[in-house]
Amino acid sequence: MTKPALLVFFLLLAACSFGPGNLQSRHSTDLEARKIRRIAVIPPATPAAAQARTPFSAPAPAETKVTEREALELLARLAYSALRSYSNWQIVSESEVREVGENMPPGDDGARLRRIGELVYADAVISGSILRFRERVGDPWGAKSPASVAFTLDLIDVRRGDIVWSARFDETQKSLSENLFALGDISQRGVRWLSAEQLTQEGVRKAVEQLHQLIAR
Repeated sequence: MTKPALLVFFLLLAACSFGPGNLQSRHSTDLEARKIRRIAVIPPATPAAAQARTPFSAPAPAETKVTEREALELLARLAYSALRSYSNWQIVSESEVREVGENMPPGDDGARLRRIGELVYADAVISGSILRFRERVGDPWGAKSPASVAFTLDLIDVRRGDIVWSARFDETQKSLSENLFALGDISQRGVRWLSAEQLTQEGVRKAVEQLHQLIAR
C-alpha cells in the first residue's frame, strides 16, 4: 500500500460513524392492512410523565444544558419534519395538534393520545420518549466526548388503541477505528462528529424511512 493510501486509511480510522444495530423496531403483522394514511405527531403532555417512564441523562457539564422538555420538543419537531418529507400519507399540522392538546384535560396518557388523534381525524398518532440525550463535548472535527442519544417512537392506532409500530434508536457515536462496520454512513454525512441534535435527526430519519416503507407503499 502506498503512503498516500495509508494516510487516507488512517484518516478514515479516526473518522466518526454510526455502529450497526443502532435502530431496532417491531410492528404488528397487519400493519399494512390497517391502511394508516393520516398521522399526527404528539409530544408527551408533560416532562414529568415522560420522566416516570424513562431515565433522562443530562448533557455533559461543559455544554449548555438541554432540559428534558427541550429534548422532547426537539424529537417531536424532527419526527414531524421527517414525516412531512414523504408522500403517500397525510400529516396533521403541528399547530392543529397543539391547539387540540392544550385544551385536553390531564389524564391517562394513552387515552389522551387517542382522544387527540380522534379530534384531528388521524388514523394513528406518533408519540416519542427520550431515554438519553448527552451533548458532544468538542467540535465536529475533534470531539473530546461524543454525542450520545437514545429515544423511542411509537405509532398508535387511534381506532384500536394499540401500538402497531415501535422503533428504538440508541447510539453513542464512535470512531471508525472502534467500529469498521459503518463505512456506509460516511458517504451520507461526511467525516465528522455530530451534535446530539444531529444524531437524533439521523435516528429519526432512519426510523421514519422504515415506517414509510411499511405503510405507504
